[in-house]
Amino acid sequence: MAALAAICFDMDGTLVDSTAVVERNWRRFADRHGLDAESFLGQVHGIRSSDAIAVVAPWLDARAEADRLDAEEADDVDGLRPVPGAGELLAALPDDAWAVVTSAGRLLAEARLAAAGLPLPRVLVCSEDTSAGKPDPDGYLTAARLLGAAPADCLVVEDVPAGVAAGRAAGMLVVGITTNHSAGDLAAANACVDTLDELPAAVAGLGRSLPQRSDTIV
Repeated sequence: MAALAAICFDMDGTLVDSTAVVERNWRRFADRHGLDAESFLGQVHGIRSSDAIAVVAPWLDARAEADRLDAEEADDVDGLRPVPGAGELLAALPDDAWAVVTSAGRLLAEARLAAAGLPLPRVLVCSEDTSAGKPDPDGYLTAARLLGAAPADCLVVEDVPAGVAAGRAAGMLVVGITTNHSAGDLAAANACVDTLDELPAAVAGLGRSLPQRSDTIV
């Protein structure tokens, strides 16, 4: 069974449980602009804030509104916590064999990972690092290039349909995690898990294995 060269993780909903924070700040955004938050909250997860705003409020300056929203979210860490199993999984992977690919800006991504007690990866691909957001594959292809890995030897772990689509478009294996969407919603993934603890078995079912950290002391 061949080992994967690298794993590319989404952040929100995959490594960091941020749903309460995300929805709290989008409700504030909705209140500022007289919008019904419940009508669009299900659409904002997993995509860039500017892309979401362009859809739900196209009359606004999406870039300026996204900058304000992301800054407010970066200061709001109440309720952030790691997705169960995230810390243990990352600790078991070689430092040069995993990345985070997120629709969040860098300031927000670094703040959330720190608040959740998770390590900052060597490769962190954020919204400002890509020409287009998910479901475009640019973020995942950028991560593979920075990791020095062929896309076909990379695994994507995602919790939203747009992220699953991005990973598949990048030519990578994709495992969906049902933290925010059902397995049916993530049906385009190669496999689905309910928890990160199930990831090794799911990867084995695809004929691959996770990269292994070497404990050899030289």
